[in-house]
Amino acid sequence: MEVQTPFSAGTVMFLVRNHVLKWKNHNRFTPNTTPWGHGRFCKRLISGKKCFSKNIKTSVACSYSTEKDDTLPSIKQLTDARVIYAVAPALGHNKESHPESSARVPAIVTALEKMELTSKFRGSDILELQNFKLASVDDIASVHEKAYVSGLEKAMDRASEQGLIVIEGSGPTYATPTTFNESLVAAGAGLALVDSVLLLELMVERQFLVGQPYCMLLNKLCSLMALGHCFTSINVAASKNQVDPPMGFALIRPPGHHAIPKGPMGFCVFGNVAVAARHAQRIHGLKRVFIIDFDVHHGNGTNDAFFDDPDIFFLSTHQDGSYPGTGKIDEIGHGAGEGTTLNLPLPGGSGDTAMRTVFDEVIVPCAQRFEPDIILVSAGYDGHVLDPLASLQFTTGTYYMLASNIKQLAKYLCGGRCVFFLEGGYNLDSLSNSVADSFRAFLGEPSLASKFDDPAILYEEPSTRVKQAMQRVKHIHSL
Repeated sequence: MEVQTPFSAGTVMFLVRNHVLKWKNHNRFTPNTTPWGHGRFCKRLISGKKCFSKNIKTSVACSYSTEKDDTLPSIKQLTDARVIYAVAPALGHNKESHPESSARVPAIVTALEKMELTSKFRGSDILELQNFKLASVDDIASVHEKAYVSGLEKAMDRASEQGLIVIEGSGPTYATPTTFNESLVAAGAGLALVDSVLLLELMVERQFLVGQPYCMLLNKLCSLMALGHCFTSINVAASKNQVDPPMGFALIRPPGHHAIPKGPMGFCVFGNVAVAARHAQRIHGLKRVFIIDFDVHHGNGTNDAFFDDPDIFFLSTHQDGSYPGTGKIDEIGHGAGEGTTLNLPLPGGSGDTAMRTVFDEVIVPCAQRFEPDIILVSAGYDGHVLDPLASLQFTTGTYYMLASNIKQLAKYLCGGRCVFFLEGGYNLDSLSNSVADSFRAFLGEPSLASKFDDPAILYEEPSTRVKQAMQRVKHIHSL
């Protein structure tokens, strides 16, 4: 089966322009909010550490901080970047022979180095955020119940005594003595990328302190806020004039989209993308957040967190009948949030053709109609044909297509504001190759999927069943 080339930017623009708007316009920003009025910005950031994996012979930079440091990126560095990423490998959060292992993020980092997709080889085009703060308990509690957060923190004493504990009564989610802290690091990576994408936009619009150190800029913002300045009305049109807005990618674990408000689930501890969505609203004053989840499993935690929220649209494609058994096609939201949840279970065997059609006929019209202020992506790579935990037929080329098209969609709908969050993906080769090809898509470079994908192992997709599922979801959501 031949893997097709991705949609062009012109094709995405055509799709966006030709879907009829059916919803009323909404104000883009919540009134009386003051973005950047938050401790994340008003305190000086500090330096990172080096972590080492016993399974992979490479060092991995942990992008969080414990000591004072002046080696922070300048605004010019952030402005020049086409890809901004942060690394949180959670090397202490590991269970022997568990698929969600500490080898996952180091495998990706190694692949990026090997394929020359880091700043070492690409200069200012690619920027790794080396310094950011852990998410706070308040950040996490914007999505999760405080009793769960405090309970998990206390459970670390038991984990220290036993070495490893199970924290989900009916499932496979484990914890080690470092799990609580490393989960805060993972969530913090996502918040830092959202901050950076939005901070860049504000600086380009207002032309503040270009070329000055990041910490100086943050101090300046805090000073302006103290004088009564408000930065709620970030100009989306101005950001659309950027030639190539930077894409963010949080290379993090533990993953998050299964974690429900009251507890952990399915390898997931805190809902990283959900916490970032609330952060974009609470701290930056954005109103409407569009979340795309293409993990092979339904993101039930994200689904539940925003099921009655009209300002966060959650769209999930996942394998029908897979863990955790949620995400039925008739689950569309509740109350004020009815219609802002879309679940599309795909039959086993669905692959590249199915996902291209889904993007064209479901994702684009939903995003166009919703008119988001930012797009966040739960990027699970476990739909790959080589992944051991499911039976879809996605390829490296499929993920390149998704990354390329989502980038273009964000550019045309919300000024390029977009951050990817690593979720699943348990074959280290297909995971790392697919993430690397996503980076190429972000850079606007050709895919190298043909070097990794083997068409001979693919079989005919269940096109009739895919068509039936799509017809039903399009009818339910009036697409």
